[in-house]
Amino acid sequence: MLITRAATFDEIHRTFRWNLPERYNIARDVCDRHAAGPERTALIHERADGSVARYSFQQIQRLANQCANTLRHLGLAQGDRVLIYLGQDPATAVAHVACWKSGLISVPTSLLFGTDALAYRLRDSGAKLLITDAAHFATVVAVREQVPGLAHVMLVDGRAHAGGALDFWAELARASDAFETLALTPDTPAFINYTSGTTGLPKGTLQGHRSMLGHMPGLELVYDFMPQAGDVMWSPADWSWLAGLMDVLMPAWFCGLPVLTYRNTSFDPEEAFHLMGKHRVRIGLLTPTMLRRLSVVADPLRRHGVALRSVISGGESVGRETLEWARGALGIEVNEVFGQTECNIVLGNCTQVLTPKPGSLGKALPGHDAAIVDDAGQPVAVGAVGNIAFRRPDPVMLLEYWGNAEATRAKFAGDWLLTGDLGRCDEDGYYWYMSRADDVITSAGYRIGPGEIEDALNGHPAVSMSAVIGVPDPVRTEAIHAFVVLRPGHAASAELAETIRESVRTRLARHECPREIEFVDALPLTTTGKIMRRELRQRMHAKS
Repeated sequence: MLITRAATFDEIHRTFRWNLPERYNIARDVCDRHAAGPERTALIHERADGSVARYSFQQIQRLANQCANTLRHLGLAQGDRVLIYLGQDPATAVAHVACWKSGLISVPTSLLFGTDALAYRLRDSGAKLLITDAAHFATVVAVREQVPGLAHVMLVDGRAHAGGALDFWAELARASDAFETLALTPDTPAFINYTSGTTGLPKGTLQGHRSMLGHMPGLELVYDFMPQAGDVMWSPADWSWLAGLMDVLMPAWFCGLPVLTYRNTSFDPEEAFHLMGKHRVRIGLLTPTMLRRLSVVADPLRRHGVALRSVISGGESVGRETLEWARGALGIEVNEVFGQTECNIVLGNCTQVLTPKPGSLGKALPGHDAAIVDDAGQPVAVGAVGNIAFRRPDPVMLLEYWGNAEATRAKFAGDWLLTGDLGRCDEDGYYWYMSRADDVITSAGYRIGPGEIEDALNGHPAVSMSAVIGVPDPVRTEAIHAFVVLRPGHAASAELAETIRESVRTRLARHECPREIEFVDALPLTTTGKIMRRELRQRMHAKS
């Protein structure tokens, strides 16, 4: 562990010091050092037919070495980019480790992306090689003429393709399983994660090998002092996203823990509980949306044998009702965390050493310096709303936006990285998320973040999910408009809308009560499960 367990959270934070080595390669920490010891499981691969394949760290190392040699044979050199257009798959993990071993830059990319999104990322990153599966090869073919720099495509389905793709596993089988992992520096580029693009075109966030070390102190703490004996980790969060790759898969491997991998096209609450029980999953990441959907499953401990000990959640506020459900139904305290693609896992909770304040983001995690600042980077008063910000240098912070020096400069105010999220810090040092800066509602002189209102809406027994935006109002500047998804068994009506509105009115200030409630079948979500309020605003604008 990188942290030293102490009596209090503040003592852990106060005594922590970074000690980055002169030479560092993620692949050594997540693979090579475990492969040098006794054989133990790295991956538990639950296939679609219910069969299970297990991979040891020694097997992962051999495959990654073969992959690294294959990439060299195909002409890739240090600093070249490899776009990994895959989800939770053993090949995904092998490809990332192979890239890092050989000094290449991996570019994780979601299979949910279609032609435009894929072409944009290929062009922007300048990837020379793409790894995908046969089911998504047609998407690659459709964009290949737009990206002449893409020299090679590999398929992981055990066969070559008529379109000129290489068979990933067959190519690896022909390569040597001996490879000397390069001795790189902490600042050597390791991977590019693209932002979700909720405000303009996605930007490529370039992270150095130091990012692995930057993640670990906070994650060890928020996972309630990971690792512990018997820990198995899983999350439905896809490995094409930073949350799946660097909050689940690689941190588990850093600690030598096995990771359950299973890819499904959609999230099924019953299936999720079944998998957690079958494989005795102990720790994991579940987004607020996932937790709310899991809350409809009856008696998961008895029916599925679930034995979780630690769960983290983030992206949006979990909400008091969901936290209470987890405490009662699962017997755990959900540790809320905060981070973003540019600076991940920097605020959080650990209920074992920090008295939780339900709904808060917790405190600055070990090694990170946080503050609430104005747009010029000046700290604001305790309790005042401002930008949630983090001071550089910080090993978990982006090196730069790939090929975008102007955007990199704009991300900082002095030495403060501005997250684009608004929040406040109370007198005890707890941070509270208010909203994205562009989600703020200005009504009757109040600046209102949607999170608290959505939490109140979700607390009504008829409400499954909700989203709140501001719409133009001639008197108030903006009025609050709520989109509500109902739980099964409830029908939309004017009477129900008024009942929900009254429920909010009794729990929050009157100026926070929605003037209009619109019932919808679903909410627009990013591929990471965040509500796309910008799309809702565009929808309302089109109606007017």
